[in-house]
Amino acid sequence: MFVVISLVTGSRFSRTANETNAGFAAFNTPTVVHFCAAFFISGVLSAPWRSAVPAYVLIGLTGLAGIIYVLRALYAAQRLTSYTFLPEDWVWFAILPFVAYGAIAATAILLLLAHAPSALFVLAGAVMLLIFIGIRNAWDIVTYLAADQIQNR
Repeated sequence: MFVVISLVTGSRFSRTANETNAGFAAFNTPTVVHFCAAFFISGVLSAPWRSAVPAYVLIGLTGLAGIIYVLRALYAAQRLTSYTFLPEDWVWFAILPFVAYGAIAATAILLLLAHAPSALFVLAGAVMLLIFIGIRNAWDIVTYLAADQIQNR
């Protein structure tokens, strides 16, 4: 993703800089954020805590921040004038990330209140979902940029 973006930025920035930057931010940054959230949660759960409570609080805050971030990113993407969201985009850029971060936040609450170790399976599924979303969205971005590069030659 980073290599393709680096290779095609010359042609992409020949358009209006503000719209191009907004497009990059609307689609690329959330993909990186999802990967970072997955790595962060993995790191939090790998740390040798004396009590699990601080880990669960950090996971809950990550889920809450993720929900807010997805809503903010969706707002930014909808404001773009050069691209219209397709149904597939709604699923992969909005709905699934919202579900993943919601599951992360809900799992943290369950773990704090009920100490339900089985909730960790839901957390693992949500983190894996973020990774798969990131992989799919990175592929989508790279494919879009490469096709756009060929079309604009």
